[in-house]
Amino acid sequence: MLEIKNIVKQYANHRALDDVSTQVESGSIFGLLGPNGAGKTSLIRIINQITAPDSGEIYFDGNRLSPDHIGRIGYLPEERGLYKKMAIGEQMLYLAQLKGLSSQQATERIKHWFEKMEMQNWWNKKVEDLSKGMQQKVQFVATVVHQPDLIILDEPFSGFDPVNANIIKEEILALNRGGATIIFSTHRMESVEELCDSIVLINKSKKILDGKVKDIKNAYRSNTYRVNYLTPDVSVAPVEGLFSIVHTVATEESVTLTIKIADRKTINDVLIYLIPIVQIHELREIVPSIHDIFVQQVTNQTPHNLIETHE
Repeated sequence: MLEIKNIVKQYANHRALDDVSTQVESGSIFGLLGPNGAGKTSLIRIINQITAPDSGEIYFDGNRLSPDHIGRIGYLPEERGLYKKMAIGEQMLYLAQLKGLSSQQATERIKHWFEKMEMQNWWNKKVEDLSKGMQQKVQFVATVVHQPDLIILDEPFSGFDPVNANIIKEEILALNRGGATIIFSTHRMESVEELCDSIVLINKSKKILDGKVKDIKNAYRSNTYRVNYLTPDVSVAPVEGLFSIVHTVATEESVTLTIKIADRKTINDVLIYLIPIVQIHELREIVPSIHDIFVQQVTNQTPHNLIETHE
């Protein structure tokens, strides 16, 4: 769907993007990640043709990105882009027709979305009379009403309570199942885990990580496990060449060990050693979350809780 090649963007003395390349597969949900100021918004604006790169190219379905593609893109910015004094129904009609819909098409689709999102009685309300979450619902409808092929969502859950955030999440998944490709920019790493097929991580204007979520998580596995056993009076010591003990938590009922298995050894080897000694209650591999990997890559250090808490 989208091929981003060697994008450079400079603002005076600040380089916002430095030779960034990545690919967004058709029909995927793609996470655009990075700390504040990393360059994410600059890239989104270039894709939307709000600004142009200083060098590099973007291809949309194999063709160089051009104004003809704007009608195939839906963009939900993090900042509100609605007219505060204008009635919501009238505003939706105006925005939908800017995307090429006829008045009749726009009216039918807006009413359909208003029913889906339980917004039927909002038609004559003004934006300034709505809460932040309600405004975000309106803006979401404006983003998708023209049935774009590519949907770019910048912090789409901003302002939502958990119930409405889940409604939007389900609509995002439904749009994706219907064939839409989605670029999803957020600081909510749990949403990335739930929704995204692939991600790119940008930090200080450079791409530092790129790939499918499952492949990235597998690459950061460290052969570390959590073992809980119900024999608190038995002390398990590390075994050289088999496993080391990273962390121990003991209670009156059980002991939980965080262990790191030695190279060329497996969890089966550890179990063969442990089963005759203790009564194992739970065994779980500790796989770093996208949050952990994000922190590690951005700060160049392993998060303190990577081993002790995240699974």
